[in-house]
Amino acid sequence: MTAYGALFDHVLTRTDPERAHHTAFRAIRAARPVTGLRRTPGEPVHAMGLTFPNVLGLAAGFDKNAVGIDGLAALGFGHVEVGTVTGEAQPGNPQPRLFRLTEDRAIVNRMGFNNDGADVVAARLRRRSLALARGERGDRNHHRQPRALLGVNIGKSKVVPEDEAGRDYEKSARLLAPYADYLVVNVSSPNTPGLRNLQAVEKLEPILTSVQAIAALDDRRVPLLVKIAPDLSDEDVLAVADLALAIGLDGIIATNTTISREGLRMPATKVEEIGAGGLSGRPLTQRSCDVLRLLRGRVGPDLTLIGVGGITTVADAEARLAAGATLLQGYTAFVYEGPLWPRRIVKGVQP
Repeated sequence: MTAYGALFDHVLTRTDPERAHHTAFRAIRAARPVTGLRRTPGEPVHAMGLTFPNVLGLAAGFDKNAVGIDGLAALGFGHVEVGTVTGEAQPGNPQPRLFRLTEDRAIVNRMGFNNDGADVVAARLRRRSLALARGERGDRNHHRQPRALLGVNIGKSKVVPEDEAGRDYEKSARLLAPYADYLVVNVSSPNTPGLRNLQAVEKLEPILTSVQAIAALDDRRVPLLVKIAPDLSDEDVLAVADLALAIGLDGIIATNTTISREGLRMPATKVEEIGAGGLSGRPLTQRSCDVLRLLRGRVGPDLTLIGVGGITTVADAEARLAAGATLLQGYTAFVYEGPLWPRRIVKGVQP
């Protein structure tokens, strides 16, 4: 067992998960002057007209408000996806809303898109962009260290009716696209009422096409992806794949959390006590990989597919790449395995 593993199992598991998250995140941000001295590991990946420093990114959900992008990148992630950000600020669901299933190396969350809202996050990203520009102008050697790319994941505000979702996504895209390397439309969280209904292609298409138009900035076009749930039927997965090809989407992220509770080691009574929410981590491994393989078989070799869900080991990462992933993301394994996990995965999948 690693030192972090011992700390997690014997100390952090006795701490409220949401409180532990905020404490760990503060430590990551504070450590950046030291961790940032290390070079980003791995070989670059070219996708969507961008160059990612390596294959592994941090999935949305860890840094909801874009407050620690560079501290997270310093741990070895090649890209950091912030959010989910909604058009309107919202507190999320009542606490407790984050739960560990340690026997399964899994997490259940029903956070409910708690975030500061698109206006505040956009202002924060603008300040970061200006600070980075000043730093690069003052550092002649900045080009020698590849910069982790920034994804921005946007979702529907809870107070916005389903039939007005497009307007809400448009607001977020308009505010956030100028600072993003890529955008993600999230229609697959189980924690916002009615959100998953938007995965139906007849509802999804107008949202994606309107956000696409906004992401075509004056000086560049921001790539756009959609993030889907593992709980879609195979038929619906293929329908999303066909839509992505038809409208020229840049990629698909597979997958978000699941509402399934099948095959868990935790006793059913404890699972029932936890209640509703999206399950992430090891129990998701097989279905996420199957969805990814299904997508790749449908879309062909060129569309960018980002594999996420239950990637814990180097073998998991290699299996997802073999199934057709262009890039990988992690979240739950980062929580369970600790700050050295990103570099360990990236080094392990090196050719």
